[in-house]
Amino acid sequence: MKAAIFHGPNQKLKLEERQAPPIRPHEALIKVAACGVCHTDLHYIDHGVPTFKKPPLILGHEPSGVIAQIGSEVKTFKEGDRVLLPAVLTCGTCEFCRTGRENICQTMIMFGNNVDGAYAEYTAAPAKDIFLLPMEIPLEEGCIIADAISTPYHAVKNRAEVKVGDNVVVFGCGGVGINVVQVAAAAGGCVIAVDISDKKLEWAKKFGAIHTINASKVENIGKEIKKLTGGGADIAIEAIGKAQTIEAAFGTLRKGGRLVVVGYSAEDIKLSAARIMYFEMEIRGSLGCRPVDYPKLIELCRIGKIKVKELVTHKFPLEQINEAFDLLRNPDGNALRSIVIP
Repeated sequence: MKAAIFHGPNQKLKLEERQAPPIRPHEALIKVAACGVCHTDLHYIDHGVPTFKKPPLILGHEPSGVIAQIGSEVKTFKEGDRVLLPAVLTCGTCEFCRTGRENICQTMIMFGNNVDGAYAEYTAAPAKDIFLLPMEIPLEEGCIIADAISTPYHAVKNRAEVKVGDNVVVFGCGGVGINVVQVAAAAGGCVIAVDISDKKLEWAKKFGAIHTINASKVENIGKEIKKLTGGGADIAIEAIGKAQTIEAAFGTLRKGGRLVVVGYSAEDIKLSAARIMYFEMEIRGSLGCRPVDYPKLIELCRIGKIKVKELVTHKFPLEQINEAFDLLRNPDGNALRSIVIP
């Protein structure tokens, strides 16, 4: 099979021939239809964030596809089934899995990090982790449900706990942030989208934002939010991953407000401990999505409550995967989400 191989930081991925992964009795072999292009991969390629499996490694953790082969113990799927693979595989037996927090599994395995991922013609996965993809969801574009939509879904539903009528400010309207916007809007939140790209803010309006603010054109983002909300947001969700924007998001909250950090950053942040204590503020992290949430999320996508196809603005063949990453690096706002099609 053809695969795009990661050999180390600051190197382009190389298209090479590899053996298709063998499957064990409880696994299935998936012919990859598409795989989303994610900023997480750029952390490995551009910023030297280490992968658990040392290179050479196949990256890619947002795959959809068709089952090409099933192991002898697999009873719930058959060859030809359209499927979605989650970005992370969970053990189901550790303390966190057994208490409903599988997304922070003690021994989680991530495609394109712990094991080979899906920038390839085939990938393998345990049958217990596979989800059927309904015919109403396009097979190629549906791949982004695996992370670009599921991560925001968990952030909004389980960590932010958005309720109808909540004022929700979302910092960042890129591939993840735009889905924070649309999931929060679907949950009944009154969403205010913040970015520095007018194009991304236009998209935010289309995906449910009531108000948009270009942070580069206002003097004090906190004051702007407080004017719009009459005192501050109930919830702020940061989907960029910068200390500056995490601190700014915290500054938009009213008393008793909740900050949810979705964007990854290795930087330390400075927040007022006095304000956290005196005003009973909450700060929560959010990582990935629990397996138990995927069926409901897939159903919301099936009925069109959450948009999928409209999110994919660019498609690349596997041979042009480096061009896909060049587009992702471009901050001009012309791309929302790209996928690679082996």
